[in-house]
Amino acid sequence: MLKSTISMFEISPFRKKHILQILRDSEECTRPADGALGHYFRQHTSIGSKDRKWISETFYGMIRWLGLIDHFSSRPLTPENRLEVFLKLRPSDHKENVSIPPHVRVSFPKNFYSLLVQALGEKKAWEFCLISNEQAPTTIRANLLKTSREALLERWKEHYPISPCLQSSAGIVFEQRTNFFSMPEFKEGLFEVQDEASQIAASLIEARPGDHVLDYCSGSGGKTLALAHLLQGKGQIYLHDVRISALEQAKIRLRRAGIQNAQLVASDDPKKSSLKEKMDWVFVDAPCSGTGTLRRNPDMKWKFCEEDLHRLAALQREIFQSALTFAKPAGTVVYATCSVLPQENENQVRFFEENYGVQLQKAPFSSFPSTGGMDGFFAAVFKKRE
Repeated sequence: MLKSTISMFEISPFRKKHILQILRDSEECTRPADGALGHYFRQHTSIGSKDRKWISETFYGMIRWLGLIDHFSSRPLTPENRLEVFLKLRPSDHKENVSIPPHVRVSFPKNFYSLLVQALGEKKAWEFCLISNEQAPTTIRANLLKTSREALLERWKEHYPISPCLQSSAGIVFEQRTNFFSMPEFKEGLFEVQDEASQIAASLIEARPGDHVLDYCSGSGGKTLALAHLLQGKGQIYLHDVRISALEQAKIRLRRAGIQNAQLVASDDPKKSSLKEKMDWVFVDAPCSGTGTLRRNPDMKWKFCEEDLHRLAALQREIFQSALTFAKPAGTVVYATCSVLPQENENQVRFFEENYGVQLQKAPFSSFPSTGGMDGFFAAVFKKRE
């Protein structure tokens, strides 16, 4: 039985109207959850900050616990029925209820849960699912081209509950959610939002002034922004991505961060071929299942398909092989994913060593999602054989 916490009648009609409309829209929308929610708020500017906070937390909470919500919901499964159940739901009350299947208790699709058990073991898979249903921590990285972590900690200590990251020397954890993009320090390019594990993965590029670095699958440039200070304005960083919109966003971020020794390289750029075998470092931020960041994208677990995992594994091999052609003989290639699955991580390391003429340089970096801690990431450093 569900314990009563709050009823539908206790929600303001304003909040109830909007959360139900968002839930209806999300059933018909192909956008990711964050995109759908952002679009709705832009279309309804009358929703104030406190209402937005409640609506956002309720919306994401319902996505995270949809499996358990549906277990208790009356049929048909309508937004109204689901919301009524969610407002009374305490997932912790049902963790030990063996009458409910384990994948339902942790609110994961059955096929996804089974794959996680096979890959991680039952205990670790259970832990992973519960942590993936939590809210992710908010972490920023100081832009060491313009400031230091110590300077930002000093600047913010009277205004925000913050603490330095334990492993990343440039990272700061915010204990409360903050609108970073309105902060003057963000507009000045003094920091970027980036999970600690992603910062550590980027730090595996140990570039020196004068080196040439290729950020392959760069997206909007997160890893470039994290490593650019190492070059001290000397040498070059090349950002390559097949998505023009991502490179356009990267251009804005590079300008804000004050990075001048970077070039954007689209997939059809004529100069792309001239970069072959010229790079000291290549960072391959491979497209992946994103299992390590499900806290930030909870809707993705309901879209999981094992066939997609096989397709991604094949694509990762293709991308790595292509990226490797840009590394100098004896150059270094870093392969990274935000996945916790061996199919995309350890298995790929073995495949690359056996088939692509590379040698693993040290034990890969691997992180597992933890409460209040970093996301799940994997990164391996290879040397290209001469």
